[in-house]
Amino acid sequence: MRERFFLCLVLLYISQMASAKIRLPEIVGDGMVLQQSAKARIWGWSDPGSVVEVKASWGDRVYTAKVLADSTWEVALLTPAAGLREYDIVIRSGRERLSIENVLIGEVWFCSGQSNMQMPLNGFQNQPVENANRYILESGLYKYVRVATIPNVKALIPQKEVAGKWKVSTQGNAPWFGAVSYLYGIQLFRALNVPVGIINCSWGGSRVEGWLPEWKLKEYPDVSSDEAVDPKVKEYLRPMIMYNGMLKPLQKYTIKGFLWYQGESNVGSWQSYAQRLAEMVALWRAEWGLGELPFYYAEIAPYNKYGKNDQGAYLREQQAKAQYIIPNSSMISTGDILRPYEYNCIHPSNKSTVAERFALTALAATYGVPGIWYKSPEYDKIELKGDEAVLYFKYAPDGFTPFENIEGFEVSGNDGFFYPARAYSSMKDKNIYVSSDKVKEIAAVRFCFHNLDTVKLYNTRGLPVIPFRSDKW
Repeated sequence: MRERFFLCLVLLYISQMASAKIRLPEIVGDGMVLQQSAKARIWGWSDPGSVVEVKASWGDRVYTAKVLADSTWEVALLTPAAGLREYDIVIRSGRERLSIENVLIGEVWFCSGQSNMQMPLNGFQNQPVENANRYILESGLYKYVRVATIPNVKALIPQKEVAGKWKVSTQGNAPWFGAVSYLYGIQLFRALNVPVGIINCSWGGSRVEGWLPEWKLKEYPDVSSDEAVDPKVKEYLRPMIMYNGMLKPLQKYTIKGFLWYQGESNVGSWQSYAQRLAEMVALWRAEWGLGELPFYYAEIAPYNKYGKNDQGAYLREQQAKAQYIIPNSSMISTGDILRPYEYNCIHPSNKSTVAERFALTALAATYGVPGIWYKSPEYDKIELKGDEAVLYFKYAPDGFTPFENIEGFEVSGNDGFFYPARAYSSMKDKNIYVSSDKVKEIAAVRFCFHNLDTVKLYNTRGLPVIPFRSDKW
């Protein structure tokens, strides 16, 4: 009887093994890009207790994983150096066999934020992307750039999977790729000559709190998880729903770093933005478990409707501060990209400049490409000399352009009233000198510190000066 019972168990196990069904998340599928020279995670679901075998065509090793009680399995494939070659991955469990085809090995970036990251090449209503037709026309040249666009999915609890298939750069697909992230991918491909994978996981109008879990939000006195289900709160403004529905299901995917373009919806609570962004980054890095991944983000552009009291300027100030409290991070400035007719448009059409500045940052700071400047000039310190002030800057070693008749500066005395100032850059010491006939004893200087101020001052590599104030009034 014991032998028969044991034999029955063995036969049952063999039967289960033979019929085990394998299921993969959409992000693990045909056309995907895996991070080069890494332990790239592949995961899915099958029958508990069964064994899954994974073999990639770039090597002979067979990876195995036992399916856990919750039906999940995971392996980490050792990937080779990047190259312009397509591979296959075969997954087996008993008689079940799945094949993932057209796999590339290259660089993978996770791009998130709100509508300026989500905005496709096709544009929005009455809001185009500049030169979109040209980029779509040329998209067939970049078959080694792949994009996975994650749909807007809300959830109150963390989800295990979300839709999002990999798509090749073609004229038919490109109009619906997020413009900034896709153009960034093209710039990386052209500079590095390796495949690039972009995961665009963004939701227009979302706050930073939307990308954080409920347990973290409980630390914030001004945020309630009840807002996530409150019909009075617009869906895109609700906390935690993007984290649960879109971000959490993707955290097993092995990536190189993050791009972030968000902030407009936090203008009204600008005081806490830098700290919350830093806490979001720390949490994401911890949950991905890949170390201190680079985090590069865009400054919000000028806009006429950020609210009273120049709240947009204060949010930008918080963004500039964040790069000094977030390790391995950097901000790209967008203060100059607005076209004159876009004052009331929160989606500037010039997405290529944003993508280029992201690419300059990654190429220099992550990939160590020499010869690249990527940091915008930043205010360093001020020297007050009565009716004149001298401003010192970082990241402008060869001075500024224009070097005279510079627009955007204001000065104030101790009364706090600011007046437009004359400004020029000295050919001798490359500092900027400001003055005004209306202020005899300068106490403070501001530069483009209003919602709608457009920056027209650059270092000699064409990177715009970051708006600032010398005071803390």
